[in-house]
Amino acid sequence: MQITILGAAGFLGRKLATRLARQGGLGTDKITHLTLFDLAEPPAPANPPFPVTTLAGNLTALPAAAIPPGTTHVIHLAAVVSAQAEADYTLGLDVNLHGTLRVIEACRRLTEAGGKPPRVVFTSSVASFSGGQSATLADDARQLPANSYGAEKAAAELLLADASRRRFLDAVSLRLPTITIRPGRPNRAASSFISAILREPLLGLPAELPVAEDFAAWIASPRRAVEWLIHAAWMDTASLGLDRGINPPGLRATMGEMLAALEAVRPGARDLVRRAPDAEIAAIVGTWPAAFAATRARMLGFTAHEPLIELVRAFIADDLAATRADRGLGD
Repeated sequence: MQITILGAAGFLGRKLATRLARQGGLGTDKITHLTLFDLAEPPAPANPPFPVTTLAGNLTALPAAAIPPGTTHVIHLAAVVSAQAEADYTLGLDVNLHGTLRVIEACRRLTEAGGKPPRVVFTSSVASFSGGQSATLADDARQLPANSYGAEKAAAELLLADASRRRFLDAVSLRLPTITIRPGRPNRAASSFISAILREPLLGLPAELPVAEDFAAWIASPRRAVEWLIHAAWMDTASLGLDRGINPPGLRATMGEMLAALEAVRPGARDLVRRAPDAEIAAIVGTWPAAFAATRARMLGFTAHEPLIELVRAFIADDLAATRADRGLGD
């Protein structure tokens, strides 16, 4: 089993690589090689029981070595995030859509050379839908994105589904909820504040809330996202048919509920969060649906989400010390 992770320098890619190194395989199959690719050369996981190749490059000019002959699985995490894709249309289109086309082309070359169609796990997004705060979307809801990032993700899903139909690859597109709590630093995603209002106070730093406390988001912890990615890489796709998009079973939470969980875990931390309305951010995230039925995902074996308070505790256990060190905050 040869696995490639695209976008492997990001926090989710690093967590996934570490988990694969610890497991040594997927299901009953052993990993024989892991390739990690990103704009900056990704770090290799510690003490892997298999060879690891790390590569730097641009997804839009994907080198052959990123998806080499013999590749059985591609985990495609690479993307330009939501607010950045909205601000720079060309960059978002180049990476999120045309970059995915390069992945399809690479897989097609492998299969046309006689290889088995690789499993491609693509991280799509709830931003590929609209509906807003009142929506709880069924599994067959139409994707009607209200931002360029979501449109690029939806278009990439369609192309991956068609490539699966043609047996160039075997795709599973996971429409990930907003991953919370992200370690490290704030990024240019429109949803970055959802992690920041928990992460920054846990670091002892102030944070701004650009939306009202009753604003609800569909979220998932990094632990759960990694579990879903591994399940998507290993699951039987025979029942998916033409529909390769899956809405995983995330968690609906209001900002007020998140702040209450923060306060329960770290009393006084909520006082570091202040309201700072931002119409531009609110306009982007306000179109995203606040909940999904996720019935199909549960039937396919995707695990349900843990309670909100456990999400906060998981960040403290898994990422707080490393985030503090990364940002030079000391003990």
